[in-house]
Amino acid sequence: MATPGWNVSGQYYETCSCDFVCPCVPGQMTVRPSKGSCTFAMAFKIDRGSYGNVSLDSLGFIILGFTPEAMGNGNWSVGLIADERASVDQREAITAIASGSAGGPMSALSGLIGKFLGVETAPIRFDRNGANWSVKAASLVDMAAEGAKGINPNSTEPLHLDNTGHPAADRFALAHASKSHVHALGLRWDDATGKNNGQYAPFSWRSA
Repeated sequence: MATPGWNVSGQYYETCSCDFVCPCVPGQMTVRPSKGSCTFAMAFKIDRGSYGNVSLDSLGFIILGFTPEAMGNGNWSVGLIADERASVDQREAITAIASGSAGGPMSALSGLIGKFLGVETAPIRFDRNGANWSVKAASLVDMAAEGAKGINPNSTEPLHLDNTGHPAADRFALAHASKSHVHALGLRWDDATGKNNGQYAPFSWRSA
């Protein structure tokens, strides 16, 4: 069966276990993560979206992953947390989009994934106050970050990276992660040092 046309747009939030700033994007995924390996949580709040005739409005999902060395070397372990409010059809649509099997930005990473960890469901809560944000999915994920400012004391905007090639967004704001807790799909990660990397941006994905 042909993959239906789809589109999703909203807000993306991420923390990872690399030090601020994560070296993987400016290093074109060829450099060693700050701590040798990298655990990441990429959360997506869909404001508007559809997969064929299936509405995805107001749902969320979180892509969790672990890379054992430089990201470009592959062998990633990746799993998905889907919004527990999603119907079976909506969950299948989100899984197809998040895994890259339906095409779109995540499909470019499919060759790097060595193990799919599966799908869990949970209530996903997104909170945002200016440059401060948090994402919580029951006991599975709890992360928060604050937008990183430059040295201009009058600036009201966080620092940004442009032309990143990141699948979530080509331009994103940098952030300091205040906490990252992941206990899901066989991944265990706890950080509250305030030294790790975060980033966020509007996102807009669609099928080819």
